[in-house]
Amino acid sequence: MRRKLSVLGAVLLAVAASVVLFMQPASAAVGLHISGRNIVEANGQNLIMRGVNHPHVWYTGQTSSFAAIKAAGANTIRVVLGTGKRWGPSNDVPAVITLCKQNKLICVLEVHDTTGYGEEGAAASLDEAANYWISQKANLVGQENYVVINIGNEPIGNTNPAQWTAATAAAVAKLRTNGFEHLIMVDAPNWGQDWQNVMRDTGQTVLDADTKHNTVLSIHMYAVYANAATITAYFDAFAAKGWPLVVGEFGWKFSSGEVDHETILSEAQARGLGWIAWSWSGNSDPILDMTVNFNPAQLTTFGDRIVNGANGLKATSREASIYSGQTTSASPSGSRSPSVSPSASRSPSTSPSASRSPSSSPGGTKACTATYAIVGQWPGGFQAEVKVTAGSAAISAWTVGWTYTNGQTVANAWSATVTSSGAAVTAKNVNYNGTVGAGATTSFGFLGSWNGTNSVPAPLTCTAS
Repeated sequence: MRRKLSVLGAVLLAVAASVVLFMQPASAAVGLHISGRNIVEANGQNLIMRGVNHPHVWYTGQTSSFAAIKAAGANTIRVVLGTGKRWGPSNDVPAVITLCKQNKLICVLEVHDTTGYGEEGAAASLDEAANYWISQKANLVGQENYVVINIGNEPIGNTNPAQWTAATAAAVAKLRTNGFEHLIMVDAPNWGQDWQNVMRDTGQTVLDADTKHNTVLSIHMYAVYANAATITAYFDAFAAKGWPLVVGEFGWKFSSGEVDHETILSEAQARGLGWIAWSWSGNSDPILDMTVNFNPAQLTTFGDRIVNGANGLKATSREASIYSGQTTSASPSGSRSPSVSPSASRSPSTSPSASRSPSSSPGGTKACTATYAIVGQWPGGFQAEVKVTAGSAAISAWTVGWTYTNGQTVANAWSATVTSSGAAVTAKNVNYNGTVGAGATTSFGFLGSWNGTNSVPAPLTCTAS
């Protein structure tokens, strides 16, 4: 769909370019991959995407949206990036991946510069998009459990959409030749809507170009899909061919002739198809915004429908087992598992030797403990994560405190309200993560600065009510 989004400028997170993350290597065989028509995790658990698109490249300061989208119930976030040809360049990929993992979201990374190629003169080609991913390879290798590479957004317009087949196959092959083993997502032509059925009819050529057999096709559903029959016919065609499919973007029926989102949601749930709604906020035409000015407390009509309605996020989303530790098969009608679980076992981005400092906490029924971990460090800066675990009884609010001894300071924080008084730091829950079940865990994170020694503070205090 042709959209104009408000661009606040190509503001880069300069510090993120130098982030050094400690990652464990992985391969497609043990990461997200295709099994039949399904996306599955390394342990064989189905992953049915339930997510939200976030226009990161235009709003790089809106990092709190990752936590807000998670709190809305999503298990996936599709993050808009740029190659630098039209937007960006997005040199903050490590920071974006860390935000996804911090908030226990599967990270679909997409290049937006390709939108409408062939019809939009400023658009980048899929080959140029593939070159961007190759430039980011060092940041992506080892993240196959968490990251999906969506090569280019809506990569062909309505001019010669038949070029999509060869161009997409070549881009997929190029990534594989360059050693990428990630799950790859490819968008349809016709501004993503495939109304001339090029992807529907020639998708096998693209799937065959993938030597890893690890590609999922993505349809974007806007006004072309204004009635139930068109939607079900398209889904039926892919089911008959046995091809993996997700709805990478869709809007809602805000006026006559617009997309029939109710059928998309109900059919996707019945068929076990993933979907990612467009978009959290920031559209120049706010009719497609899910929130007002990125404020999760102000859901729009569309946002409330996607978050709280039938077949929406809270009703159907199940957290990826790489984060939750759950391995029960997720059926299309399965209920969403909570984002904080007594068995939560998030795969850390820290190295095995990363130090953690346990808190001290008084006993009693309303108690909690906290641990502090440095998950990334670079000259003058670092990222930390603090996990809060409830005691033998559920809690409704928590406060964590610590004192730095080497001059560290806290800068940007997410999933907590953090204040400092000299070396003393206090972190309090926000509205969506104060309630923690008995024995369950939640977490928050922040960026900080250091000079000299970046030691882990000890002890931490944790109080609960």
